[in-house]
Amino acid sequence: MEEETKDTSAPPTRVGATTDLPHDRMTVKRFREAFPRARWSDSLNAWFVPGLTAERRIRRWLAEMEAEADAFADEKGKDAFVFDPIESHYLEAGPANFQIRTPYSRSVINEIREIPHARWDGDRRLWTVPYRSFEDLRRRWPVIESAAERSEPEARRARREAIKGTEEERASKARTRERRRKRYPVPADDGPPFERAIGTHVGVVFFIGTDGELADPATIGAFYFPAADSEEYVWASWRPGSLEELVTTWPSRAPPAQHEVDRGWWTPTLDELRIARRDARSRRRARERKEKDSSFGERPTDST
Repeated sequence: MEEETKDTSAPPTRVGATTDLPHDRMTVKRFREAFPRARWSDSLNAWFVPGLTAERRIRRWLAEMEAEADAFADEKGKDAFVFDPIESHYLEAGPANFQIRTPYSRSVINEIREIPHARWDGDRRLWTVPYRSFEDLRRRWPVIESAAERSEPEARRARREAIKGTEEERASKARTRERRRKRYPVPADDGPPFERAIGTHVGVVFFIGTDGELADPATIGAFYFPAADSEEYVWASWRPGSLEELVTTWPSRAPPAQHEVDRGWWTPTLDELRIARRDARSRRRARERKEKDSSFGERPTDST
């Protein structure tokens, strides 16, 4: 009599999707109500929802839960603002979010970028911050407002008047003259690649060449960065990048290492590229305005 054979094949895999959930009773209760066929799997250590469309349904439910949580956090932040508002002419509380409009200031930008969910609205030329980020905004607001006030045209003009005729003014003018030369010191034996976006102590630039002229360490230290005693530097010419070049540049995922900062150049970060892109947009708008004005100034001449 033949021995009875046993079917040792694995059971068919069930069609469905899994998800993990926060360990609170209310979330699990709402999940079970939305997915009554869901079962906990000890082997997967997750909830299993059967069905061909399970993954899509879970994603939609999670998105709805997140939106609901954001709405609740926004209401909570709005209530906190009403109870203890920030009073400033730079800040407006709109129906959906805070709106921040200040004079241009690198310090303001750096602070706002640290606030969760802050966004730049290019069409309206202002920053928006959702109410859910109110506590972060409150914590950073004194620095933001102070930097904005220092950047007002009247404040800038007063500072220029205060240093007129002083050593500080002479140093500022010397720094401006040096920047206009569009040159930058790079190690003679470790120069950057040409025609690529490069981060430097003067911003993101595109190096275009060098004639090997040695850079004076005193000039480097006064206008660029501390020169290493054992390093020989040469001047490299540079140009600003176009908006198209900067938009297509892939940023570094990490800040420059210390040896790159000491060297003077590195792969630019996303924050550095954002600043360079903003400047490129400003240059483009100025160029377009100039071309538009010049076209208006042209007058047709009668030919005889």
